[in-house]
Amino acid sequence: MTSASSRERMLSAIEGRPGAPVPCSFMIFRALRAKCADEFEFARRQMELGLDARVQLDDLPIRFSPEAAITEWQGEGLLHRAYKTPAGALTATCKFTDDWPYATSIPIFDDWFSPRAVKYPVTGPDDLPALRVLLAPPTAEDIAEFRAQAAARKKFAREHGLLFTGGWKSQRFVPGEDKLLIGDNGGTGTVIDTLMWLCGGTEPLLWAYDQPDFLRELIGVIEGWNRERLALHLEAGVDLVMRRAWYEGTEFWSPKLYREFILPGLAAEVEMAHQAGAKFGYIITSGVTAIADLILESGADVMVGVDPGEGKGTTLAEVRDLFGGRMGLWGGVSGPLVVEEGTEEDTRRAVEEAMNLLGATGRFILCPVDNVRADTENAWRNVRAFIETWRFLSEGA
Repeated sequence: MTSASSRERMLSAIEGRPGAPVPCSFMIFRALRAKCADEFEFARRQMELGLDARVQLDDLPIRFSPEAAITEWQGEGLLHRAYKTPAGALTATCKFTDDWPYATSIPIFDDWFSPRAVKYPVTGPDDLPALRVLLAPPTAEDIAEFRAQAAARKKFAREHGLLFTGGWKSQRFVPGEDKLLIGDNGGTGTVIDTLMWLCGGTEPLLWAYDQPDFLRELIGVIEGWNRERLALHLEAGVDLVMRRAWYEGTEFWSPKLYREFILPGLAAEVEMAHQAGAKFGYIITSGVTAIADLILESGADVMVGVDPGEGKGTTLAEVRDLFGGRMGLWGGVSGPLVVEEGTEEDTRRAVEEAMNLLGATGRFILCPVDNVRADTENAWRNVRAFIETWRFLSEGA
């Protein structure tokens, strides 16, 4: 392998520098992360496997305004949460299923809530004033802790020649507390996903036609809240910030609606990152074919999550033809279908195909998409086969 640092290999692949080798950096790797005490051990163990580890910032906690009085109750198989603010109240109700993981509390920024939702917190223009109050900026204490964490992680990243990244890092809801901490929900770099958690997957699309001014204002509230947090990640000197866009594809938004309601804010965030000297990653794993030119127009540097197995319109040939050489591509193999459930032969074949089709674009980072979660003998055997095949093809290139 080249003697360039992992950070340089990653940046070279994102930028498309001539002769850049194909790095291998797992997008999410919960099977390994669960075995590690902290981000530093996680990075070290990835490096031991030969991967291009990145050092990721934990997000700032999400805290709701101290002006909001939050109450919760349950009854008749339902959970309820109310946020009473000086500007009005927001309420959320969902089905209380046997597999509910949050005791009797409701996190509103969460994929567990959405499929069980009976009432979403935001249902119309009258809810905007309360939402503006509820979405509080980070506290001074949160900012101080975040800056200390960022300094330590940047130092570690530079000492080990690793990419230093910020933005999207999921959150964990803490039942009984009016805040979110690190774990499984949304945070910085989450705009349209947050919209869907607050309103559902149907109403915003209807509002785009029936109440476009309200939808535009609502998205603007979320974007403004997100950018306050994004600015702190950029201030920390990250090499790359990411925005999660799982709900920004054409399974939901037509190209016309994407241009009108998503592209302006996305392009503004990309410019914000570039002004700070950072690259911008866009995490979208499906529904990209019809909006390829719009994604490229945004100026994002790398599309994260190219999934040929579970995505729609994301076969490697389609992605290569639409995006190849025009922006970085990160992914290439389905984590659940190939690495977790497939055979060694399936894994080696998938890596070879990704390297052949996307590696040739000159702007490619290999990884299983989105995640390797299974802690099984088969999954770990395939992880080793994945890495061995990548190393063999990289060294032979």
